[in-house]
Amino acid sequence: MTAAHVRRGSAARAKARKPSKVAVPKKIAKRLPVNQARANKIAALVFGAFVLAIGAVVLVALDIPAKAERAAGTAVGEAGFKVSGYQIVGLNHMNRALVDAVVADELRRAAATAGSDKAPQALVDVAQIRERLLGYGWVKDARVSRRLPDSLVIDIIERTPAALWQNQGQLALIDTEGVVLDRVPVDKMPDLPLLIGPGANAQEQQLSRIIASIPTLKPQLASATWVGSRRWDLSFQSGENVLLPEGEVQAAEALAHFAKHDRSEGLLGRGILQFDLRNWPRTRHMTVRLPRAPGEPIAPPSAPPPPQEG
Repeated sequence: MTAAHVRRGSAARAKARKPSKVAVPKKIAKRLPVNQARANKIAALVFGAFVLAIGAVVLVALDIPAKAERAAGTAVGEAGFKVSGYQIVGLNHMNRALVDAVVADELRRAAATAGSDKAPQALVDVAQIRERLLGYGWVKDARVSRRLPDSLVIDIIERTPAALWQNQGQLALIDTEGVVLDRVPVDKMPDLPLLIGPGANAQEQQLSRIIASIPTLKPQLASATWVGSRRWDLSFQSGENVLLPEGEVQAAEALAHFAKHDRSEGLLGRGILQFDLRNWPRTRHMTVRLPRAPGEPIAPPSAPPPPQEG
């Protein structure tokens, strides 16, 4: 056998070798509930996932995705897609300066990231603008969209004022869900129901349901005080107070009883101070508190002593 023949044989054997694969040792494979081939496939998948995870960690550590995003955004901006203005839609009550400040902050950040005087469209985080706007009480929802090539559209859906809430000496506008919309100066109070007391704002919907079935009383209502986090005292424009019992159903029934007598007997506007219905669910009675005349003593005078016989 010549040397050339030996070299050819060695080359053939080298060609016959297969590339190395991830394999599970036979001793371990025998203990597994799968055969050797299946175990090798699972091991290969696990190893591949491990390599991908290491690669992802390296990419994040080197900030490669963020750098690529910034580079792509800058390139889009250089192509002419830079924000030069924006439009605000749906703003009726909220202070526009608050919206302007949120948008301006994001545009400055995007411009600084790109190292340019204007923010590239691709680097403006519209989701962040929306999230910050939702932090304001007036904003029920917001949509922020890009209008190519160079502007944004901010569409605001405002909450509707439903009542005034007085708590700890401060007035605030609230909606039907009790969300505080804005502070209100005393000299600029709108013509809305006034709710008084801690937690009264969260009970606005309950109060609305209580008086919903008695539309004649609602226009005469001056304020409603949430007492002890459990019941309402109603104050009417003519000066009377109506004390309702605990529980929404019980309060609605008691107020309906009062409204029935007011229609037939004209209870409001007669100078009566108070109508107490707190015990209505148990007694079915209403206690009335009348005013005293000027100078009238709180207790009736005692009877004069009998004359002494001399």
